[in-house]
Amino acid sequence: MKTVEMLKVAKEVLKNAYAPYSNFKVAVVLYGEDGLFTGVNVENSSLGLTLCAERVAVFKAVSEGKRKFEKMLIYTPGQEVLPYPCGACRQVMAEFFPEDFVVIVRNDREEEQFTLGELLPFNFTLKEG
Repeated sequence: MKTVEMLKVAKEVLKNAYAPYSNFKVAVVLYGEDGLFTGVNVENSSLGLTLCAERVAVFKAVSEGKRKFEKMLIYTPGQEVLPYPCGACRQVMAEFFPEDFVVIVRNDREEEQFTLGELLPFNFTLKEG
């Protein structure tokens, strides 16, 4: 799936974001062999209970038994900054995706692309064998 197609999906699901405290709405599109999953941020007045869009998308996929993904687009509209994933999201991603997994961060003006290994070079992972 091309980035432009992922962006279109992200813009469609963004309306579901619940961000009354930060006013920083984020949508995620997770794509790969196992299909397409979306997520949006869901805030809570007890801020520690807030869920980032990245974790929503990953948990939706994992809860349906999916594990084979290639890339993720993280999008926020109208912001001055790019929506880089937080540390908690990076660690969750490291649990399920390889180091060469592609992460695209985007707003309405610019876009950057990284591998998960670049975003979290010293992660905690289950080492098999």
